[in-house]
Amino acid sequence: MNIYVGNLSYEVTEEDLRTSFESFGKVESASIINDKYSGKSKGFGFIEMPSAEEAKAAIDGLNGKELKGRNLNVNEARPRSEGRRDKGERGGGGYRY
Repeated sequence: MNIYVGNLSYEVTEEDLRTSFESFGKVESASIINDKYSGKSKGFGFIEMPSAEEAKAAIDGLNGKELKGRNLNVNEARPRSEGRRDKGERGGGGYRY
């Protein structure tokens, strides 16, 4: 199960995330999303856990808990919507004159 983790302190590392979630079960991956220009954390990340039961326990156990000075926002990640950044959806064709 893919888990969204928000409201991360900018000091939190991927290893910090992994360690926090491993107390609930096996963690396949832990990633923090960084700004592509500055390289700094955007304040959120994702955890992948193979067991849905362990993932739900982690969500219940860590949502609202403090990590490095900030209370975590933890829930099941929603799939990205298709075409979310597609300029054609807005009807403008993407051109400006």
